Parts: sequence; C-alpha cells; structure tokens
Amino acid sequence: MRVSVLASGSKGNSVFIEMDDTRLLVDAGVGVRRIERELAELSVPLESLDAVFVTHEHSDHVKGLATLLRHTDAPVYARPGTLRAMAAGADVMPEERLFAVHDAVEVGPLRVSAFDIPHDAADPVGYEIAGSRKCTVATDLGYVTDTVRSAMEGADVLVFEANHDRQMLRQGPYPWPLKQRILGNRGHLANDEAGRALTSLKSRPKKIILAHLSETNNRPSIAEETVSRAFAEIGVTSLPLAVALQDEMVTA
Repeated sequence: MRVSVLASGSKGNSVFIEMDDTRLLVDAGVGVRRIERELAELSVPLESLDAVFVTHEHSDHVKGLATLLRHTDAPVYARPGTLRAMAAGADVMPEERLFAVHDAVEVGPLRVSAFDIPHDAADPVGYEIAGSRKCTVATDLGYVTDTVRSAMEGADVLVFEANHDRQMLRQGPYPWPLKQRILGNRGHLANDEAGRALTSLKSRPKKIILAHLSETNNRPSIAEETVSRAFAEIGVTSLPLAVALQDEMVTA
C-alpha cells in the first residue's frame, strides 16, 4: 500500500491511495496540473486512476475536480447531499460520471466505506479504504465522534486532521465569527484534540499523517510536537508520525 498526500491545507486538499493494484484519489482541491505532476513523481499516470472520492463540497476539496474529469475516465463518488451541493456550484460536471455512495462501494478488490463527520458542509464524510490493508482519511472534523474513532481504529495509514493551535487561533488575525466557526463542533480539530483522539485508540495506526494544517494558525513543528507530547504522556516515544504540507507531497 502507498498513501501520498498530494496537498493538504486551506488552499487545497488531495490524497492518493494505491492498494491491491487499485488507485484512488480522495478529493481534488488543487489544480489538475499539480495532481498530474505529483502523480508522475510516483510513476502513476493520471488516466490510471480507478475512482475519485469526494469528502464534501468546500472549494479546497473540489475546485480541481471539474477539470480533472476531462483528463481521466474515473468515476466520482460522494454522498447525495454533496453531489447536490456540487451541482449547485459554478463548475459543471457530467452527471454520468457522478455516483452516490451511501455506506460503501466496491472498487476492484477494495471496499470504500463513507462515515459521517461533523463539519459545516452539506453531507460530509471521511473514508475508510479496506483491502489487504486499511487506510482511513478523516479531516475537517469539529470533533471526533464514536463513528470517526471506529474508522480510525487499526488503520495501517491514518490521514488525520490537526488544523490549528488554539492559542495561535485565538490570538491570530481571523475575525471572531470565523474563529468561533473553526472552534465549534462543526469546524476543525485542534492539535491537542487530535492528540487526545489518537492516544484514546485501542488499536493505534501503524502510520499517522497529520493533515489540513492551517497556514495562519498552526505550524508543522507545533502540530507534531503537540501530538508527540500526548503520546509521550502515555509512554509512547517512538511514533510513526508525518505532517502533510500545502505545497509539498508527503508519502507514507
């Protein structure tokens, strides 16, 4: 299995997952040239994608999708509410390429399960991709529900949100209504919340990629230090932890 976060942050998000000879993309929130270039670094042609999964309709997750569909025949899966919200947007996408996923779909030998996440979008989800191994993508979380925690358990690779440092957010330049939105239970997950959620798991992931970091209210070093400290408090000092970046691909 290979998991590469092509881009992660408020400017755009996309994750590539290759497992059991099947190639998936979760979100296309950056331009197709960026996606194509970074897949080429992995020796993966864009046209070899087997499916694209969308977590929710916010622009940092879908703004490259319409153009992407002109370069690949891959079907696109999302929750019905997300499909309706995308249809109401400015970018027109061919309906025959869009498919609703309610609980799970099979893509070749892989089973891709959508699970509800608390976020201020139409019908947002994370994805659990299971085959010979397991990858879970869970970002854009106001908080970690039991459903989300269950999807995280025992993942071989977990892509998980650590969006902001609370103090940086509170003291930062954002207007108060936006700060309230981010801090709310349908906003984004703070570094310390990510640490607590990860250390609460009964079966910890083999590899963790912290994702969707705010460029204004976080730093990779702060996110990594905060989560590592949470693990150190329970006696775990050797941690397979990476941090996804906005402008650089990170592979687990």
